[in-house]
Amino acid sequence: MKRIYLDNQSTTQVDPRVLEKMLPWFTEKFGNESSNTHSFGWEAKEAIDIAREEIATHINALQSEVIFTSGATESINIALRGVIKFSSNLNSHIIVLKTEHKAVLDTCEFLEKNGVEISYLNVKSNGIVDLNEIENSIKHNTVLISILHGNNEIGVLQPIEEIGLICKERNILFHVDGAQTLGKLPLDMQKMNIDLFSMSSHKIYGPKGVGALYIRRKNPRVQLVPILTGGGQEKGIRPGTLPVPLIVGFAEAVILAYKDLAKDQNKITHLKNRFLEGLNAKTIDFKINGDLNNRLQNNLNISFLNIKGESLIMRLSKIAVSTGSACTSSTLKPSHVLKSLGLSDNLAFSTIRVGFGRFNTENDIDTAIELLSNVLNKLKLKKESHAAIN
Repeated sequence: MKRIYLDNQSTTQVDPRVLEKMLPWFTEKFGNESSNTHSFGWEAKEAIDIAREEIATHINALQSEVIFTSGATESINIALRGVIKFSSNLNSHIIVLKTEHKAVLDTCEFLEKNGVEISYLNVKSNGIVDLNEIENSIKHNTVLISILHGNNEIGVLQPIEEIGLICKERNILFHVDGAQTLGKLPLDMQKMNIDLFSMSSHKIYGPKGVGALYIRRKNPRVQLVPILTGGGQEKGIRPGTLPVPLIVGFAEAVILAYKDLAKDQNKITHLKNRFLEGLNAKTIDFKINGDLNNRLQNNLNISFLNIKGESLIMRLSKIAVSTGSACTSSTLKPSHVLKSLGLSDNLAFSTIRVGFGRFNTENDIDTAIELLSNVLNKLKLKKESHAAIN
């Protein structure tokens, strides 16, 4: 039996069309974009410019507002640390949600240790923040609000446009972690009043090791102090030799994602519904975590009563699912996101995340349901047998 990959929140396979676009830039066109004295460098620079323009166009931004990074984590660090460094005020205040990705939470923890005030806001039981919570948390020294657009664990979508308006009216910079929403939703930096937007390639069938950061140039002009020093690439904000093949692949992944957006979303929604219908047909008791309507279509975060998620996953050797974020899967603590929703430790530990993707098939779903049902029944019988013995 082939392995079935249902962990597309964690990463995605590179689309063959993306790989084909990248290959010449590894061998035939291997120039350094910063080499401005010969044709190898010129063609590399042209490829970077085209990629930058494509990504900017798809988020309604200017080409000059997009810088390339190694991924969303680096983009987040550049944004949060860069804003604080520029403010030159250790008494600055940042607002985030308790359900943010660890890249934001760990960066905030570092800033907090260095004198920055951080407010960690609760979310409602459906995973979405109450806008009143944000408004009531704003202080005279609030310089930045950072919100995860689409939650990587439970898939819920925050009301970004409304939060952006709150920030704009109060002259507060607004950073959005868009690692899970780029290429899956229409995005408009102007309409959504976003000042900083972190992006990643490998979540949308592009290569790993590359991402981008949108930095607004006017109304307001966002200024950041770099967290790295070096050769001055990317306006000095992110110095270092640019990985031309990865950037070309990233841009192609963005182009394909938006070209195929409706087709991909229709297919993924169909597969997700087929999965849920399969669970119901097997009379499996489960609970979906997170708002049922305001969510990414490719995400299901499911809790099974009295079944440990790790025990379940260890027995699902042919199916790739997870117990939460890949960045925190090595810890033995219950998910901070699920705990923020009010789940008990037991229920949080009885949860798996299923991520549907472009390359999944109906047969994948049917096979996964059959295997999942068999494992759940065995775990249930084992638990009942253990209880009877005791």
